[in-house]
Amino acid sequence: MKPLFVLLIVYIALLAFGGHTQFDKGNIFAGNMAMSVMLLFTAIGHFKFKTSMAAMIPLFIPKKVEIIVLTGVLEILFAIGLTIVYTRYFTGIVLIVFLICLLPANIYAAKHRINYENLYQPGPGPKYLWFRIPFQFFLMAWVWYFSVR
Repeated sequence: MKPLFVLLIVYIALLAFGGHTQFDKGNIFAGNMAMSVMLLFTAIGHFKFKTSMAAMIPLFIPKKVEIIVLTGVLEILFAIGLTIVYTRYFTGIVLIVFLICLLPANIYAAKHRINYENLYQPGPGPKYLWFRIPFQFFLMAWVWYFSVR
């Protein structure tokens, strides 16, 4: 839920206070900057909660903490790529694929009630998927709209 708030607040603030004279360019800029800030926000979690987030990865996959750190680094690279006009299209496509790849980990975490911020407390469980899955598709649509189309 926090990433959604970050995304929308940054987007609205940039539109309201950005001073863009042409709406379409300001809209695209605000959409990509908001996604970049949200990605930086979520990347912080990959470093701060890496052990708890590693539990979101199924048991049969090795090097869980390393995967979490790698995905955090990728989110930082995606954030940078979205801010550069010449790399935005390619970054957007790869980011959509990345978001699709994350969906099974989120389903696994919900099914096993994993709390990515605190491994010793139960997570929200399967009911969380009623928010998470639509949110994941919302993020993919956002990236497509602002970066790819």
